[in-house]
Amino acid sequence: MLGDKESVRDPYHDYDQWFADEDPARIERKARQAEAFFRKTGITFNVYGSDEADERLIPFDVVPRIISAREWRKLSRGIEQRVRALNAFLHDIYHRQEILRAGRVPFELIANNEAFLPQMVGVNPPGEIYTHIVGTDIVRTGPDDFFVLEDNARTPSGVSYMLENRETMLQMFPELFSRIPVQPVSKYPTSLRRSLGACAPVQCEGRPVVAVLTPGIHNSAYFEHSFLADQMGVELVEGHDLRVVDGRIAMRTTEGHTNIDVLYRRVDDDFLDPLNFNPESMLGVPGIMDVYRSGGITIANAPGTGIADDKALYSYMPEIVEFYTGEKPLLQNVETYRCSDSGHLAYVLDNLADLVVKEVHGSGGYGMLVGPAASKKEIEAFRKKLKARPDNYIAQPTLALSTVPVFTKKGLAPRHVDLRPFVLVAPDRIDITPGGLTRVAMTEGSLVVNSSQGGGTKDTWVLEE
Repeated sequence: MLGDKESVRDPYHDYDQWFADEDPARIERKARQAEAFFRKTGITFNVYGSDEADERLIPFDVVPRIISAREWRKLSRGIEQRVRALNAFLHDIYHRQEILRAGRVPFELIANNEAFLPQMVGVNPPGEIYTHIVGTDIVRTGPDDFFVLEDNARTPSGVSYMLENRETMLQMFPELFSRIPVQPVSKYPTSLRRSLGACAPVQCEGRPVVAVLTPGIHNSAYFEHSFLADQMGVELVEGHDLRVVDGRIAMRTTEGHTNIDVLYRRVDDDFLDPLNFNPESMLGVPGIMDVYRSGGITIANAPGTGIADDKALYSYMPEIVEFYTGEKPLLQNVETYRCSDSGHLAYVLDNLADLVVKEVHGSGGYGMLVGPAASKKEIEAFRKKLKARPDNYIAQPTLALSTVPVFTKKGLAPRHVDLRPFVLVAPDRIDITPGGLTRVAMTEGSLVVNSSQGGGTKDTWVLEE
C-alpha cells in the first residue's frame, strides 16, 4: 500500500482516503460481523491430524488487496500462456511424448512419477482439455516482479472463499464499491457451468448434465463442493450415488437414474475408480475410467493431470512453456533445486537454514521446512528425511514476498501474501476471474499462508480500466 513508505501506491489511493476518514472502532465491529457471517454460513475447513476441533474458520481480513488494471493485464497474459502450455504438455506426455524425445524434460521424471497414469496413455479427453480448472499460485517480490510458486492443475480449491470474501465485503462496506471501480467476480459459477458444459462428450444429447463429485462431508473442502454445486444449480453426488448404465455414468434421482455428461470431480485419481486404481476405494465409481476412455463422460479435471502439480517438474516449466508456445515465459519461475540430483542435494543440505524445502507431491503447507523460521532441531530432523528420500523433495530460496496491510487492533500492519487466480479452460476460450484468492500469513513475519498452517484470506480487488 505504501510503496516507498511515504506515498500511497496508485491502486490504493481511493481506499486510503476512505480509510483515513473511518472510525477504527467501526471497522473492528465490521470485522467481528464478518467472522459471525462466516460462522453462520458454515464457511469452514477441516484440519487433518489436529488435536483441536476438526473444523475451523479461516481468518478473514477486511482490508482488501488491490491490483491495478495494468498489473492484472500482465498477470493474465502470463497465466494464460502457462495454462495453455500445461494443457499441451499433458496431451503430449500421454500421446507422442515429443518433449521427452527432444530431451527437454528427463524421461525418468515422467516414467518414475506416481502421478503419471498409464491408463491415460492414448486417451483423448473431450475437446482435448485436461486442465478444466487451474489455480496458479503467484507471489510478488517487487513492483513488476511476479513469480509462479506452483501450479494447481489437479483439484484446485479455494474459489468458494474468493466468492464469499467478496460477498462479505459487499455487505460490510457497500459504500466502498460505489466509490472504487472494482471488477466483479460473481460470474464465476456461471462461467464454470458454461465452461464445463462446453467440454461435454460426443454422446451428450441436449443441454449437458453436470454434477460435482465429492468424497463426502468429512473432506476438508466439503463446504466448497456443496457451495459450487449449489451456485451452478447442479447435483452434488458421492460415489455411491453413481453407477454405470448402458455405457454411461448415471446418478440416482427420485425419478430413476439420469445420465451425467460432465463430472466435476473433487476426488483424487487413486480413489476415482476401484477397478482401475485403489481397489479399496469407497469414494469413486467402479468402471468410470472405462466409460471415460470410451467417450461416455467428461471428467474434470482429467485423470492424470496431477503430474502437472509435481514440484520437481515445476523446475522445467520455463522449458515446457517455450517448447509448446514458442515464447519465453511471461511469468518467472522460482529457482528450484531438485534433491534427486546429487549436486543439488549437496547444496541443499549445506544451506537448509536458508531454504524452503517441499515434498514434490505435497500440498496445504504440510511436510515442508521453512529454513529461516525453523529451529536447529527441526532442521536436523528434516536433514534425515532428505537423506532417506531425496527424490521426494525440492528446495527453493526464501523469497522476499510482498506485503499488504491487514487490520489489527493497533491499526494497519504488513503481512506477507500470495495470490491464487482461478482459470477456466474450454475448447474455445480461457476465462481468468479478475482477482482470485489472496492468502495471507496472519502471523507477523511469517511466510506460510496456507489455511491449514494458520493463514487467512482477504478479498482481492482488480480495478476497472
